[in-house]
Amino acid sequence: MSEVPEGLYYTKEHEWLRVEGNTVTIGITDHAQDALTDIVYIELPESGMLVDDMGEFAVVESVKSASPIFAPLAGEITAVNEDLEDTPELMNTSPYGDGWIVKMTLTNPDQVSNLMDAAAYKAEIGE
Repeated sequence: MSEVPEGLYYTKEHEWLRVEGNTVTIGITDHAQDALTDIVYIELPESGMLVDDMGEFAVVESVKSASPIFAPLAGEITAVNEDLEDTPELMNTSPYGDGWIVKMTLTNPDQVSNLMDAAAYKAEIGE
């Protein structure tokens, strides 16, 4: 079974969001990293990039495939996890910790409530 921590928000595209004041941290879920298998590269966005709701902002490459990462909500990327350039496998070993991808300031923070909680995400992935 996949790890699905409480207190985060989740998307059908298998991203998680941690809300910290006006900022959200975004990464891929344990379920996503398990499906991708060994992650070998990530194409990271630039800090300051504006993204639309469901706009692609990164691409994760694994030994199996390349997968786009979409912004769950519109906003501005305020920080990028540069550690992933040298150690993309952090997304496999610590998807909810050191493997985070970006931090964003959301255009409309109230929209976070439209995302799934842990229970709804577990139901989404059949666990």
